[in-house]
Amino acid sequence: MDVTFSCIIWLLFTWLSIIALNSIFRGTKPAFRKLPPGPNELPIIGNLLALGKKPHRSLAKLAKIHGSIMSLHLGQLTTIVISSKSIAKQVLLTHDSSFCNRSVPNALLAHQHDDFSMIWLPASTAWRTLRKISNSHIFITQKLDASQDLRRKKVQQLLTYVEENCHAGKAIDIGRAAFSTSLNLISNTMFSVDLADPKSEFRELVWNIMVEVGKPNVADYFPVMKKIDPQGIKRRLTIHFGKMLGLFDRMIDQRLKLREVPGYVKTNDMLETLLNIMENKTEAINRDYIRHLFLDLFDAGTDTTSNTLEWAMAELLQNPEALSNAQLELEETIGKGNPVEESDITQLPYLQAIIKETLRLHPPAPFLIPRKSSTDVEINGFTIPKDARVLVNVWAIGRDENLWDDPNTFLPERFLGSNVDVKGRNFELIPFGGGRRICPGLPLAIRMLHLMLASLLHAFDWKLDDGITPEEMDMEDKFGITLQKAKPFLAIPVARK
Repeated sequence: MDVTFSCIIWLLFTWLSIIALNSIFRGTKPAFRKLPPGPNELPIIGNLLALGKKPHRSLAKLAKIHGSIMSLHLGQLTTIVISSKSIAKQVLLTHDSSFCNRSVPNALLAHQHDDFSMIWLPASTAWRTLRKISNSHIFITQKLDASQDLRRKKVQQLLTYVEENCHAGKAIDIGRAAFSTSLNLISNTMFSVDLADPKSEFRELVWNIMVEVGKPNVADYFPVMKKIDPQGIKRRLTIHFGKMLGLFDRMIDQRLKLREVPGYVKTNDMLETLLNIMENKTEAINRDYIRHLFLDLFDAGTDTTSNTLEWAMAELLQNPEALSNAQLELEETIGKGNPVEESDITQLPYLQAIIKETLRLHPPAPFLIPRKSSTDVEINGFTIPKDARVLVNVWAIGRDENLWDDPNTFLPERFLGSNVDVKGRNFELIPFGGGRRICPGLPLAIRMLHLMLASLLHAFDWKLDDGITPEEMDMEDKFGITLQKAKPFLAIPVARK
């Protein structure tokens, strides 16, 4: 969301040419509507400069001045920022029907992605169909249990890679290793194949998409510039999306041919399930919806999972006592030398607490996915106007001193014996969102996170690279499509005794 100085200067110079359009698009505020309070704005650019390089932190600070429901004008867009548990619950649950549509970034109009994407579609018949398929056929326990052998093999490959570096005494880029593993975990769940092979371009393709989507885009703040695409983000994303969709077409065609071969043995993967639904016409979906669903799952499931794992490992190495507690629990529950299984996770409360604490401090999407109000809604005496973009600052909620003791400290023990979870029922911890648009891939993401982290902690000891002490660790974050570590986290695996 950070707009570079060059873009700001350019916008200021074009003030005379767009001021008339600005007034038309922004409109005037009716006298009877009381917008939430907010900071003073500049002509044309509004409050864009207030965002800075780390909007989640900047807006959390502004919320302490203006309140937990706050309005800003970002270019031509009225934006409402929510920074408290109680108001988040009103937006995501009480008034969910008024806030269940999305504010779609301009770049994601590439290849009409917004017309087929479960993430970006409005609450419509098509969206409800995709949601039903996800909840009833793809992410249900039975289907995920049936495909866990595929994920087990990918985690074992990760451990083999770590072991090779362990013998060589080399540090591992945890985020990069987790990114490749997450890609293969998802691709095997979808297609029963590896797509993040070092020799393929797929890993870099997904990475490039993450980079483009995470860039601040002038066209998102000034809709009049959408057709111009001044930064070329949509043009580049059109190329990347085209390559991804072409790959999915080839995977679908190959599977359809295999299904025609006599004696074909069906797989337990997602593609098989979706093709069965399409051919049996049990739900109204077609090939376009399937291709864009795959695009959603790769884009939403890789960077988020790998970044969370990287943050978890970094926090544990900065807090050796928590690391020791986690390894002791794994040893007592699973036993030395035994592999971790997905079915073991329910018996590992401290590991679960580590994941919750990591998601509290470092939510992958600090503002969730932007919502858009479909009508004027009154909340706490203020009016959220129709078509306003609504951001829920879950990063700020996760560090709210009114909700959490010592909120900036990594303390997994706070969740031991607690019923608070990440499934959208407890609005003090909603890294996956809440209401009807909660992330549908949550069950798979939770399995992947716990399995990868538990396996890395159980198989190896870990030490920091270059003689760095826990006190010297760089724990700065960087805002993008996900909340990343500012610098890659390197750690050296050590054989366990």
